[in-house]
Amino acid sequence: MHFQPFSPKTIVEPFRIRSVEPVGFTTPEERKELLAQAGYNPFLLRAKDILIDLLTDSGTGAMSSQQWAGMMASDESYAGARSFYRFEEAVKDITGYAHVMPTHQGGGAEHILFHAIASAGKIIPNNNHFDTTRAHVEHCGAEARDLVIDEGADLALIHPFKGNMNVEKLAALIEKEGVARIPLIMMTVTNNSGGGQPVSMENVRKVSALAKAHGIPFFLDACRFAENCWFIKTREAGYANVPLIDIARELFGYADGCTMSAKKDGMANIGGFLAMNDSKLAEQCRSFEILMEGFPTYGGMAGYDMEAIAIGLYEAMDERYLAYRIRSIEYLGEKLQDAGIPIIRPTGGHAIYLDARRMLSHLSWQEYPAWSLNNGLYLLGGVRGVEIGSVMFGLQPDGSEKEAAHELVRLAFPRRVYTQSHVDYLAEVIVELDRQKDKLPGYRIVRQAQVLRHFTVLMEPVVGG
Repeated sequence: MHFQPFSPKTIVEPFRIRSVEPVGFTTPEERKELLAQAGYNPFLLRAKDILIDLLTDSGTGAMSSQQWAGMMASDESYAGARSFYRFEEAVKDITGYAHVMPTHQGGGAEHILFHAIASAGKIIPNNNHFDTTRAHVEHCGAEARDLVIDEGADLALIHPFKGNMNVEKLAALIEKEGVARIPLIMMTVTNNSGGGQPVSMENVRKVSALAKAHGIPFFLDACRFAENCWFIKTREAGYANVPLIDIARELFGYADGCTMSAKKDGMANIGGFLAMNDSKLAEQCRSFEILMEGFPTYGGMAGYDMEAIAIGLYEAMDERYLAYRIRSIEYLGEKLQDAGIPIIRPTGGHAIYLDARRMLSHLSWQEYPAWSLNNGLYLLGGVRGVEIGSVMFGLQPDGSEKEAAHELVRLAFPRRVYTQSHVDYLAEVIVELDRQKDKLPGYRIVRQAQVLRHFTVLMEPVVGG
């Protein structure tokens, strides 16, 4: 008997579930009270009160049996632990960089790097800086300059690599400002602030060549490198038959170093690293690492964290896993588009981004429509996302406030955590919320911090909203 091959439409998770934890079922009345107690800030809700938690994909994934086994065999020595050398070997194998500094997370790597190279009057260009990256740059007195291609600003436009950096604008910036003012060029792969959109290898190659021509270091924010490599493999000519690890090695090879939150494509719950080829800069950064993170062979991580990352970096490049993950996001995007919900298109690697400016056109940007939409998701369905709009990016270093480029709600999917039924439920909640969107109020700020205010801000609904 010979069956004809077929391509099933059902998304099959490439894993079996061996351990489960309960989720937080609550009533609408309970959620209304809980959100008020949290100052209308979903960051301040307790995780036990969330049904589907899409606040972030950072450190929230499920680790594999191989990772847990590796953790049990870890070495917790303060200096020179074998777990560090296993971690270092994996990072060097994939990136090719000579110097590897472990950190407690990606923010630690950013802190060290920008403390070493950024200062008042300097400019750090990027395709798009995300919140912590921008905050670290500005904390050092430098300017974070976004240079994503024009197509990346059009939320509905279909383009395979909307995360690309505008090379012409980068060249013009260097010509105008001079090399002395630009200590580093950075590129975020995939571009988180721009919708999880990937960067093409061709674009990385061009930025690298421009950086080298001017003697400017070029670094990657590589926390979702595997997802970016998957898009290169599936969308860019010449890579369809290239193994993911070889695509990754080429990607890293065009840069001089990287920061990495291993809480994303390191598949771990905590950890990260700073890696580079420049020995002089590495020596300076190691001094800061001891001051800010810990001894250079642990850098804020336990040995078992480093073991988990050493395994997870390879698991993130498994093609069956990536096909399932990217298709899951795409599947949700298709359901929302069929219902007329405005989202960033095409769907990216780790999240769906709802266009709150279009959905809640009855609210002005000063009423924070993306914040309102995110709160509505929790009130209606127990879902927690994150606002990427004028709360996150509106407060300027001088204390003034301006409208963000977009008003988005990011629904970021933890790795290997949710199943198709969760996605189907999520789609139902979003579609129903869109039907009742006119009921959503605007918000005003009651109390805020001056840096990264969205983490701790306290809000209240606008009276009469």
